[in-house]
Amino acid sequence: MNENTVNLKHKGRFGQTFIYLGKLFRMFVFQSDWKVLPMAAVITTIVGIVVAENLNVTMEGTTRGAFALSCICIWNGFFNSIQVVCRERAIVKREHRSGLHMSSYIAAHVIYQACLCAGQSVIMMFVLRYMKCRFGDTGIVTNSALADYCLTLFLITLSADMISLFVSCIVRNPTTAMTIVPFMLIFQLVFAGTFFTLPKKLEPLENATPSHWGINSLCSQGSYNDLKMTSVWTTLKKMKNVRLPPEKVAAIIEKQSAGTAESLAAAQSVQSGLEQSVGDKPIEYLIDYIEDHDLKDPLQEKCGQQNQNEAYVSTAENITSCWTILILIGAVFAMLSVIALEFIDRDKR
Repeated sequence: MNENTVNLKHKGRFGQTFIYLGKLFRMFVFQSDWKVLPMAAVITTIVGIVVAENLNVTMEGTTRGAFALSCICIWNGFFNSIQVVCRERAIVKREHRSGLHMSSYIAAHVIYQACLCAGQSVIMMFVLRYMKCRFGDTGIVTNSALADYCLTLFLITLSADMISLFVSCIVRNPTTAMTIVPFMLIFQLVFAGTFFTLPKKLEPLENATPSHWGINSLCSQGSYNDLKMTSVWTTLKKMKNVRLPPEKVAAIIEKQSAGTAESLAAAQSVQSGLEQSVGDKPIEYLIDYIEDHDLKDPLQEKCGQQNQNEAYVSTAENITSCWTILILIGAVFAMLSVIALEFIDRDKR
């Protein structure tokens, strides 16, 4: 680094930014930092094999796919920058005393990391398209659904990257940084607000996670609220051969009746008729009836209508608000990184 920073004190903030930016791109070429790009393709391929068929096709498939893709972005962002500052902490301290502006140093990292995140996001989209994932014909925010989706992946990755950059600025060494990463990942997954029901007092923590806003944006772009829900039908199919003991059915009917002789007699008459036509496998009878009358798709559509999520409404306002929050999260942690490094001279480690 010294060959680039000999005259740091004679350079302005703008000049220092490009000095370090040039160094980072040389490291990309000569120190194999480019490896993060093919790794993004490998991880996306593995996940795509599982989620591609139902992504943006069913509610369940869209939720699972959005969660999985968000996890890839979080993973990429964290590992892009978790070691970039702490591995050269001693050099940064020395250069700061020689006139390095920490805002220039972090700005160079932000620009460089944004380029990495953009490359990873484009690669993810190429892989998803190759695996024939379903995307809309037109975008909700831009004129292209692919551009909308790619921008969301980019912003999730970049915001996670900035969180990781901040951690790299405050930890002691790369070993400590890598030890913290699993806890950061778990936090993002648990507080994504998708598969885990959080206590009311912990729900505000969702708003601080890129995974939460990323999933909201991806589900909105996938038209979640317009899709069918298949889990009810799948569960029914699994229960097709379940038998209900006649005495249990009778007990249920008797309990549901008002206790009067007339209502009990009517209920028993209904039960007798059902037993003759349905037998002891009412679910099988129900499934056969639905299939014979082509009611499967209407049933799944009705299930979808009953399980819509306001957070996933497919409007430009909703998606851009998610993007704005992702940008704010990244900006806040970038500024915190600058503040953390301004006190590096007090570090006695």
